[in-house]
Amino acid sequence: MEATTRRKQQHPTLTEQARRAQIIAAAIETIARLGYSRASFAQIAKQAGLSSTGLISYHFTSKKDLDWEIVKEIHGRLAQHMSEAMAGVPDPRSALIAYIEGLIGFMKIEPFALQAMVGIVMHGAFDYDAGAERESVSGISEILAWGQAEGVFRSFDVRVMATTIQRSLDGIPLAQMTDPDLDLDTYARELVELFTLATQQRG
Repeated sequence: MEATTRRKQQHPTLTEQARRAQIIAAAIETIARLGYSRASFAQIAKQAGLSSTGLISYHFTSKKDLDWEIVKEIHGRLAQHMSEAMAGVPDPRSALIAYIEGLIGFMKIEPFALQAMVGIVMHGAFDYDAGAERESVSGISEILAWGQAEGVFRSFDVRVMATTIQRSLDGIPLAQMTDPDLDLDTYARELVELFTLATQQRG
C-alpha cells in the first residue's frame, strides 16, 4: 500500500493532478473565508463540490500535508508573479516601487492566496524559522543593498529597513480579513511614497 501511494504521488495522472489543484484552490478560499481553525476537510470538500472528504484524504494524507502543498502552490504563484513584475527594472528606485506594487498587485489578482498563507503560518501549521525569515526579506534586502551601492539610497540598516517594508506588506492580508473592501491601490500609493521618502538620499 505504501509503495502504491508513493508511486501515485510521484506519477499522478492528469485527472489526479486536476483533482489536487481543485482541492488546493478550495482549501485556499476556505481558509481565507472561514479562518484556518474552521477550514476542516468537510468545509473544503463543500467548497470544492466534492461528495466526500475521502476524496481529499486520497490525495493528501493529513491536514498538514495539504497545508504544505498550499504553501508550495502559493509560493510558486507569487514567485512567478514577482519575477514578471520585477523584469527589466532599470534602477534601485524603480525596483523598490515595482516590488511594493508587484506584491500588492498579487493580492489584487489572488485575493485569497496570502490570506490563506498568513492563516497557515499563524496557526503553526507551517514551520516559520530563521531561514524562512531570511528568505522572506531577501528580495527587498537585495534591492536596498543595490540602491546603497549605487548611491541612490541613503545609509541605513538594510535588515531593519527590509523587515519594516516587508512587514508593512505582510500586514495587508490581515487587514483584508477584517475589511474585504480594502483599497489596495491606496495602500500601494501610500507605501510607495512612504518608503521612497524613507530610503532616498538626504540633502
